[in-house]
Amino acid sequence: MNTLNAFLEPGMFVQHPSYPEWGTGQVQSNIGDRITVNFPETGKVTINGNEIMLLQVFPSDDL
Repeated sequence: MNTLNAFLEPGMFVQHPSYPEWGTGQVQSNIGDRITVNFPETGKVTINGNEIMLLQVFPSDDL
């Protein structure tokens, strides 16, 4: 597993660094090097954690 994304757990919020227009997504699973995230503007996306480091977001109460 890529140690850069190893801390991500289901329920955490992230953004894709290359696609900020996808919005803030919620991690659905993190298994091996595959991270599944549900983005509001794109839907569910599976990301290769070896290639992309997702950015953790700490949402405000209004999310």
